[in-house]
Amino acid sequence: MESIFAPWRMTYIADADKQKTCIFCEFPKKNEDEKNLILHRGTMCFVICNAFPYNPGHLMVAPYRHTAVYEELSDEELLEMHRLGGVCLKVLKKVMHPQGFNLGINLGKVGGAGFDGHLHLHIVPRWNGDTNFMPVLAETRVIAESLEQTYKRLRDEWPLNDC
Repeated sequence: MESIFAPWRMTYIADADKQKTCIFCEFPKKNEDEKNLILHRGTMCFVICNAFPYNPGHLMVAPYRHTAVYEELSDEELLEMHRLGGVCLKVLKKVMHPQGFNLGINLGKVGGAGFDGHLHLHIVPRWNGDTNFMPVLAETRVIAESLEQTYKRLRDEWPLNDC
């Protein structure tokens, strides 16, 4: 049997129940965008790479304001969140050439939210055949590119004037 190593997964498993601070509130306060995988800072929202991606290039757009209630977002927050989602699509298409996308907001733990106190829009690039037996049989997802590599490729193509 062949072994596939995904050491980042253990960090996620071990820290899942220990999360005391909100990364969507704390990371933007720091001046460590590359370390925290922040690709873009807008006026109301920011774009961040998912540190535990479903697929390479899995991005999230979150408002700076801490809220879990979608219907309480201001018109400005909603507009910027979805406008930045569109920019994410353009950059991902140019850099990674996916064949499709999943976009979504998971509300509440039962709805699949890993951080249920701070809503965020997921943008997940998809390729034909990107789902295989590993998640089902081994509870392991194989990510073919490092987060650092993905971050740098996306940041290098991020449009400065389009946001």
